[in-house]
Amino acid sequence: MPENSVILRNTGLNFYPGKPPDILVWAPFAKTLEIRIEGKKNHVLQMKKSGYWHTECPDAAPGDKYRLLMNNRHLYPDPASLSQPDGVHGASQAIDLNVIRDIVKSDWQGIPFKDLIIYELHVGTFTKEGTLEAMQGRLEYLKKLGVNAIEIMPVAAFPGTRNWGYDGVFLFAVQHSYGGPEQLALLVKACHEMGLAVILDVVYNHLGPEGNYLKYFGPYFSAKHKTPWGKAINFDGEGSEQARSFFIENALMWLRDFRIDGLRLDAVHAITDESPKHFLAELSEKVHKLNRLTGARHFLIGESDLNDAGFVNPPGKGGYGLDALWCDDFHHSIHPVLSGEKSGYCQDFGSLSQIAKAFSDAFVYDGIYSKYRRKVHGNSAKGQPAIKFVVYIQNHDQVGNRLKGDRLSQLLDFEALKLAAGAMLFSPYIPMLFMGEEYAEDSPFLFFTDHGDEKLAARVRQGRKCDFRDFMNDAEPPDPQAMQTFLQSKLEWDFEGKVHKEKLLAFYTECIRIRKENASLITKNRENLLVQNFNDEGVVVLKYIRPIKTPNSGGDINTPNQIMVIMNFSENLARLPIQELTTGNPALVLYSAHERWGGLVEDNSNFLESGSIVVEKRSVAVFNF
Repeated sequence: MPENSVILRNTGLNFYPGKPPDILVWAPFAKTLEIRIEGKKNHVLQMKKSGYWHTECPDAAPGDKYRLLMNNRHLYPDPASLSQPDGVHGASQAIDLNVIRDIVKSDWQGIPFKDLIIYELHVGTFTKEGTLEAMQGRLEYLKKLGVNAIEIMPVAAFPGTRNWGYDGVFLFAVQHSYGGPEQLALLVKACHEMGLAVILDVVYNHLGPEGNYLKYFGPYFSAKHKTPWGKAINFDGEGSEQARSFFIENALMWLRDFRIDGLRLDAVHAITDESPKHFLAELSEKVHKLNRLTGARHFLIGESDLNDAGFVNPPGKGGYGLDALWCDDFHHSIHPVLSGEKSGYCQDFGSLSQIAKAFSDAFVYDGIYSKYRRKVHGNSAKGQPAIKFVVYIQNHDQVGNRLKGDRLSQLLDFEALKLAAGAMLFSPYIPMLFMGEEYAEDSPFLFFTDHGDEKLAARVRQGRKCDFRDFMNDAEPPDPQAMQTFLQSKLEWDFEGKVHKEKLLAFYTECIRIRKENASLITKNRENLLVQNFNDEGVVVLKYIRPIKTPNSGGDINTPNQIMVIMNFSENLARLPIQELTTGNPALVLYSAHERWGGLVEDNSNFLESGSIVVEKRSVAVFNF
């Protein structure tokens, strides 16, 4: 364990070199507590209470299974278990974190945050096998695609063998059906050797209902706050100091011991904390301290539907200090324009001016009235660097929370798919792909569970029907509990020999290559970005300008535009007068309508016509000047 680091008090059985292993448990609800180690001669050890319950376990060894006996009546798994090989109701398994640290030990220094190109995936559906080990076989593909970070949906142990992961109940344990903690460490090692960063999705706003034994140990849950998914975590009530510690230590374990590069924090708007220092601010502070001690580049990305820039403001300015936020408004502004959908949140969007605003301001709803929400929504993100926002055209929520789990490849034509990809990859923000979108994967991504509690399973089924009651008509949402629902959601990886899919994959690869080559300009800051809205033509233009100094200028002057991205969202050919765009001579870098990318325009055709730049419908063109 690194010197001066925060000591983990909640990681199951702890093994220290030269010292007997011990266990520390916060359980103020217990009157007595024992650890029972299976298969050992002296397998029952009384624990002593001094704030935390504690005992040394001299006979314990990695791999041992154990439970905690509370009040001489109830046997529970360890709430801070590192492994649950027999499921969330079974015995915990002792894991030596020193072994994990040895696996991931390397000279890896991470990737500058501004350079991230993220690929979100779900372990169980990313490969046929659905394991962390099988994922390693696809890393070379991801490297060739050009992404440099994978974001893994939650791996914290959940009921059964299949789940999105947001029903996790053992936050320190890696889901056994995925391969367990050692396989996660081996994946991180392989990613770092390949030059890929690893981001892990974690849930600190609630726990799942099945296998949630924390409630028997202490006041981990709030008596005054709730979430849409269950009891809120106790971050500000009696006993909240220890509860906060539990979750902060979990975050530090992933970052320090597994060398995960960053965490994506699920639904931070549902983390309610009225303490003088918000939980998120404390977590951010501890992560920054870890970075100073280790020289690492660990980071925190929040998911929020509040459009509140305060999450990324530093604590000194009243914020929480997160490194970035998911930006739903970017997705929401583009999706209805291309798909024609008008229900749900889409009723708030659908205009070209909103797309332009998403590029320039990040938040479209920045303190204005939302018809969908029936209230004023959001605040301004102006002044925030573009790299404070992660954008996407698909993600697990936007696909998986549809009735049929249909992807954009089922909703848009081929030209619109390329346009959407270009809009994301040439935005000034951090782009994130959702697994399979780069080759127009046909398989849906559905909502699936594997609860052992039939009453709970019935409630989940009914809940999905309620979620879709306005959209069902004669359709029924797929049964979340059915194995077929899960199997349908696995990627087919069937793009070889399918021309359009191969061309889309090549188009994504080329867009990523161009973005990387121009990263210093595209992700520099939104101050060097000019957004033009040609509403009558249905076109949005991005111009990235590089200021330079000349000996006679006495300061910064603008050179001719370095990169210009023209996006035609309309169903008509667009003609844009060159003089309204630039005084320079444009040189075409990429055109989605070209035959090379599956379009109808010959690759050597002229894009200039009578002093205008001509752009095909539903296409994106990139120029240098």
